[in-house]
Amino acid sequence: MTEHWQDESIGFLIGKTYRKIVMHVTTHLREFDLTPEQFSVLFSLSKQEGINQKELAVRTAKDQPTITRLLDALSKKGLIEKRASETDRRAFLLMLSPKGRELIGIASVAEAKAMGEVLEGIAPDRLDLLRQTLLDIAANVNRHTKE
Repeated sequence: MTEHWQDESIGFLIGKTYRKIVMHVTTHLREFDLTPEQFSVLFSLSKQEGINQKELAVRTAKDQPTITRLLDALSKKGLIEKRASETDRRAFLLMLSPKGRELIGIASVAEAKAMGEVLEGIAPDRLDLLRQTLLDIAANVNRHTKE
């Protein structure tokens, strides 16, 4: 069966491409016992530790139940630590554990390789245009979505 990508709607094509990318990245992260969702949380924490769960959810575009589930899984694997906030006794701050810091370093290489394969042969100016177009689409969705 031949795929007729050009005949598909933009929304369907974005969804289909996203699922294919996730499957490809999943294959590259499997050896580290990480899902792409878990990787995104660890990667985000590696960029700024000491943020709370709510901020992490915003940065990773995850809802509260999903971020809670991901943090529980990462905590069970010994990859993150939760520390009490000195300014808000009800909140806790998230940190990478030494094991998590080491793992994100090597898993980042595998994820970058996977994404390099996905983007292979696409000129940087076309990727910039794609990135800007997707940001514009997301802004339109945000503008027209009532939350």
